[in-house]
Amino acid sequence: MDIKDIEKLALLARIELSEEEKQKMVKEMDSILVFIDQIQKADVNITEREAGEVRNIMREDGEPHESGIYTEDILKEAPKTRGDYVEVKKIL
Repeated sequence: MDIKDIEKLALLARIELSEEEKQKMVKEMDSILVFIDQIQKADVNITEREAGEVRNIMREDGEPHESGIYTEDILKEAPKTRGDYVEVKKIL
């Protein structure tokens, strides 16, 4: 990577760089590209045994209790009700 590449990147990023910053960016980008090259050369062939099996275990859906069994108790405890509903302040 050279100064012209850095100038093009700076133009695309809409930033201004001094000559000193451009020189520094050339060195930094070169080291970044070397690191990326090392990563690309890494062996990433992982066997299924190494990776492990990923599963999402979910509970069975079911009725935890009979529908409406606590409705009266909840309505008695609510500060404000309207019919069979708990009334709350409008938020939005």
